[in-house]
Amino acid sequence: MPIISRRTLLKGSAAAATSFALGAGLAARNGIAAPTPVLLKAQFTEARLAADGVTPKIMTYGLGDGTATGVPPVLRMKKGEPFAARLLNALDEPTTVHWHGMRIVNSMDGVPEMTQPYVYPGDGFDYAFTPPDAGTFWYHPHCNTLTQMGHGLTGVIVVENPADPIFDAEIVLNLRDWRLGRGGEFLPPFKPRDAARGGTYGTVRTANWQQEPMHQAPAGGLLRVRLAATDVTRIYILGIEGATAMVVALDGNPVDAPFPLDRLDFGPGQRVELIVRMPDDEGAVVKLGNFRGSSPFTIASITATGQSLKRDIRDVRPLPANPIAEADLSTAEKIPLDFTATAEHAPSPSICGTIGYTFWAINKVPWPGDTPDPVAPLSDLKLGKSYVLQVRNRTPHAHPIHLHGMTFRILKSNTRKILPPPTDTILLQPDEQAELGLVADNPGDWLLHCHIIEHQKTGMTGYFRVA
Repeated sequence: MPIISRRTLLKGSAAAATSFALGAGLAARNGIAAPTPVLLKAQFTEARLAADGVTPKIMTYGLGDGTATGVPPVLRMKKGEPFAARLLNALDEPTTVHWHGMRIVNSMDGVPEMTQPYVYPGDGFDYAFTPPDAGTFWYHPHCNTLTQMGHGLTGVIVVENPADPIFDAEIVLNLRDWRLGRGGEFLPPFKPRDAARGGTYGTVRTANWQQEPMHQAPAGGLLRVRLAATDVTRIYILGIEGATAMVVALDGNPVDAPFPLDRLDFGPGQRVELIVRMPDDEGAVVKLGNFRGSSPFTIASITATGQSLKRDIRDVRPLPANPIAEADLSTAEKIPLDFTATAEHAPSPSICGTIGYTFWAINKVPWPGDTPDPVAPLSDLKLGKSYVLQVRNRTPHAHPIHLHGMTFRILKSNTRKILPPPTDTILLQPDEQAELGLVADNPGDWLLHCHIIEHQKTGMTGYFRVA
C-alpha cells in the first residue's frame, strides 16, 4: 500500500496549523484569547505496575518539556473555549490522537488515512478545536491501537462548565488493565481464540496505574467521581460500598434526573460521573468496585477525612444539559446495522498495524484495516437530516459500539428498561436490538466501531459519510 510521505505529513500539519490560525482569529474576534497549545509528547517510560517488577517501555504522554512520566495527564478544557495541543511523537512507530466522545471538526478526529496523516517518529501534529459539550471524555491513539492503548496511551479529558454546581472534592479515575507476566514484562496483547469471543483480559487491574488506589475526601461531603473505562477489553459492573452515590452523567452527558447507583454496566470507551455522599465519621472507607463475573474486585477506595460537612445527597440536582440536537422521528430515515461474526481471513496490511485475523463484521462486511481506500461507507448521511440506526447484535458477546463525531439517543431496546441520556457509545448486550436516533450535524467521515479493540481490529468497524 502507498505510505504517506513526509511532504504529505507536512501538508497535513500545515492544514492543521491553518485550522488553528482560523480558530485563533475567531477566538480573538469573540474576545477570547487564543490558546497556548498544550505540548503533548507520546513517549516511553517505565513504572511498577505489578508487585514483582518494573514494566519497561510503557507508552505514555508527557506535558510541557515531555519529561513527565507515569499515567497520562488529565487534560482540562472549558466548554465553548478554544483548545490547542501539539502532539510530538517520541515513540518508535507512527501514532495519532483521537479525542474520544468529542463533537469536533473532522480533520481533528485523529483517524489515520481517514482524517489526518500518520504522525511518524520525530514528527508532530497540531490539534485545535472548541469543545461544544461539558463532561468526561478521553484521548488515545487510533494507530496500532491494541498495542499503543494496551501499553498505556490512554488519558482522561475533563471539559468544565462554569454553570456546574461546585462540589466538595473531585476524583478522576482512569480504569485499565495491563497484560503483564513474570517480572512485570508485557505479554502478547491478545489470544486469537479470545479475540474471536469476548476479548483477551489483562492480568493486572489498575485505576490511574495503581492497584486499588486509596484517595481521600471530606467527611460528610459531596464528592464528584469521574470514571473512564479506557481498557481495551474489560466490561465493568460498577457498584459502591460504604456510601450512597448518585449517577449524574453517562458518556459525557448529564442524565435527565440523577438516580442512585446500584449496579451499572459500562464498557470500554464509556464514562460515568457519580456524586458520592461521604460518610460522616473520619476514617470511614468507601469502596468503588467491579461486580461483574465471579471475582468482584475493588477499583478504588476513598477515606473520609476531617469534621463532617453534613451535606445532603438530596441536594444533588441535574447538571446543565449539553446542546445535543434531537432527531425528528417523523422524517428520520432508518438504517439497519447488523453486528455479526464473519468468515476468518487475513485483513489488508496497514502501517497502523493489524493483528492478522478477521473475526467480526458490520452488515456482513469486515473492516479491511486503516488503508487509503477502505470499504464503502455504511451509509451516506445528508447534513442536518435525522436518522434512526437499527442496531442488532447477532452474537453471544457484548459489544460497546462507539460513534465518532456525533451523538445519538437510545430510543428503545429489547433488553434494557432505563434508557441513558444522549451518548456516543452503546454497550450492546448479546442478542440486543435497539434503535438509535441522531441528527447528522457534523460533516466528514466518522468511524463506528466496537471499542473492544480486538473486535475493532478484526473487522467490527465501519464509517458514515456526512455531507
